[in-house]
Amino acid sequence: MIRVNNLSRIFFDSQRGEIKAVDSLSFTCQAGEIMGLLGPNGAGKTTTLRILATLLSPSGGTAELNGFDVIKEPDKVRASLGFLSSTTGLYPRLTPEEILKFFGEINGMKGAGLKSRIDALIAEFNISDYARVRCEKLSSGMKQKVSIARALIQDPPVLIFDEPTVGLDVIAAAQTMKAILEYKKRGKCILYSTHIMSEVEKLCDRIAIIHKGTLQAIGTMEELREQTGERYLEDIFFSLMGTGTTFAENGS
Repeated sequence: MIRVNNLSRIFFDSQRGEIKAVDSLSFTCQAGEIMGLLGPNGAGKTTTLRILATLLSPSGGTAELNGFDVIKEPDKVRASLGFLSSTTGLYPRLTPEEILKFFGEINGMKGAGLKSRIDALIAEFNISDYARVRCEKLSSGMKQKVSIARALIQDPPVLIFDEPTVGLDVIAAAQTMKAILEYKKRGKCILYSTHIMSEVEKLCDRIAIIHKGTLQAIGTMEELREQTGERYLEDIFFSLMGTGTTFAENGS
């Protein structure tokens, strides 16, 4: 469902010159799978996600979602994708109900089918009490719920989540992760990027770790443990980053 092959993205900075934000990156993510994408700030995660969402063009390599090329068939890619970005914004003067209706209509939905889908998402994410409240008056956690529901409105086969539990309390975060697991059971292909290691361990079937735009390792937790000799994901991550730091050494 997601196929990335030798993907690269080069930026040019007037002071630093050529910057390889993504450098020959390759991985796949299948239907019914949650792939975790980990890396420190500046690793190239956001650039990769924005290329997959057709918001940036690659400098080299290819990327496909649901069989569609991000360069040659961007409209079909977007129709196949639900994308939650860490910088996703909401129209402040619209209510959650209005936002879901608007984005549903953009995706070709209408009538009773659209209303049924809106009602289902409002119930699923416990938005009912705020469905007709302007987004400018919502808490950050409630706004995040609306943003997630918006990414799911057309029930796409491919989902990309970038820090989906930011701003959520413990209960809301747990509900969100439960919903994501349910979408996996429905056969969705899910790419999940976060800095919260416990979420990755609970949710992800495989994990891709990138640093300085390159893939450092990819595999299941057991495969990564075998590769690094470390047990905990934090220690695996530090080992692959070459920091010399471990979870135990941090006193955690």
